Amino acid sequence: MNKIHEAFKNKKAFIPFITCGDPDVATTKATILEMVKNGADLIEIGIPFSDPTAEGVVIQGANIRALAGGITTDKVFDMVADVRKEVSIPLVFMTYANVVFSYGAEKFFTRCNEVGIDGIILPDIPFEEKKEFLDVADRHNVDLISLIAPTSDDRIAMIAKEAKGFLYIVSSLGVTGTRSEITTDLDSIVKIVKENTSVPCAIGFGISTPQQANEMSQIADGVIVGSAIIKLLKKYKTEAPKYIGEYVKEMKEAMN
Repeated sequence: MNKIHEAFKNKKAFIPFITCGDPDVATTKATILEMVKNGADLIEIGIPFSDPTAEGVVIQGANIRALAGGITTDKVFDMVADVRKEVSIPLVFMTYANVVFSYGAEKFFTRCNEVGIDGIILPDIPFEEKKEFLDVADRHNVDLISLIAPTSDDRIAMIAKEAKGFLYIVSSLGVTGTRSEITTDLDSIVKIVKENTSVPCAIGFGISTPQQANEMSQIADGVIVGSAIIKLLKKYKTEAPKYIGEYVKEMKEAMN
């Protein structure tokens, strides 16, 4: 039994995202430990990629900085193995198909299982093409997490019925990044999801304030925040873990 469900058990899950290697691997590890200490229920770890098509300028910048600093997929795996000595909450990778493909899918998911990665999000893989990675991920007990966008329409039920781990509901059209307001009819999307699966759903893209976290947690089972955390990393660099810990605590408390 994959343990992602534990993040949502009897509570609303706060899910922060961090790009591994920005500004360096040691800061990534320290940030993860601070996020766990301050209430993160599940953490998304980004494996940097040169063309992150789902990302806005903030996370694109983090990818560029991490790659310029010499991050590799192997170094990400090593960091996760190190973190797993101290962290028991679910950990999920967020990356792109080419990262997995170029590493070799069998080798990639074998390593995921070895270091304790519970799931993976590949935003550039359409639902209809997920089979390429699904079988090998399943064999190694890694949940391939599906995304639902505001434009998914009649595909929402189909995606929900086959969901694993949790469903990532994209709050708005476009790429990642903070937004002043979220106008998508998320209630309707979540209603269809709930009619078709018992797998929990979390809302991401554009959430940055405690008020937004509170509002989204009333609708879904979890809240995902990325760009706001990456902004703190860019601003404070190696000093960022403390500030990110405080931010995670504030966001998590707003959801209770």
